[in-house]
Amino acid sequence: MKIVDLSKPIQYNSGDPWFMKVKIKHKSHAKSKWLIRALGLPFRLFPSKFQGWADDTIQKMGVHSTTHLDAPWHYGPECEGKKAKTIDEVPLEWCYGDGVVIDMSHKNDFEPITRDDLANFVQENEIEIKDGTIVLIRTGRDKLMGTKAFAEKGTGVDAEATRWLLEQGVKVTGIDQWGWDLPLKYLIKKAKETNNPELFWQGHVVGIDKEYCHLEQLTNLGALPLKGFKVALFPLKIVGASAAPARVVAMLEE
Repeated sequence: MKIVDLSKPIQYNSGDPWFMKVKIKHKSHAKSKWLIRALGLPFRLFPSKFQGWADDTIQKMGVHSTTHLDAPWHYGPECEGKKAKTIDEVPLEWCYGDGVVIDMSHKNDFEPITRDDLANFVQENEIEIKDGTIVLIRTGRDKLMGTKAFAEKGTGVDAEATRWLLEQGVKVTGIDQWGWDLPLKYLIKKAKETNNPELFWQGHVVGIDKEYCHLEQLTNLGALPLKGFKVALFPLKIVGASAAPARVVAMLEE
């Protein structure tokens, strides 16, 4: 079996916007020696090869800062007329299943991905989407990770296309760019220009009426075939949270 890592490295990137910067403090083996001494173990009783333990502290990291799974709670407090699920309430059964890739890397920045884009690609490539299929949208924008452009450029899945996926029985989708929708700054600008209150965050807002989760900031989708693999994407169990970092992998039989 071949395992392909689809997760973004968790590290500081100077190009990330302020609201998604990650800061991690790494503590050396030598520093912990004094902590162990303070706990009561004399240096003379340290094992001969032991230099102390390494330790690390995540000093800053939002749940949406890196590769993560958005819970229905992220889209709104209610979903399908009842309280929306937080990330710790998302069924683990949703987090493992057959995966498919829909390649939309030809779409230009700020050009939405439509229902016809998805349906035509699926038909032309004989891709089957059924209950529990995990659909990964490849945009190629993972190449911008770590730069300012990552949050400001890209395509995005519109409301009709999102709804169409969910009608096929999909519970989890994913994308290899900053977010599921068109870039936020662009959406704000266009909403003001068109005076259209339904334009902003429309793919996410579908999740208020139809329960689903999506992965954002995936990477390496170009290493996958269009079908014939499994996806595992278990998020951290953060009680009450709107999302959580996830280590996402694809598994292919060789």
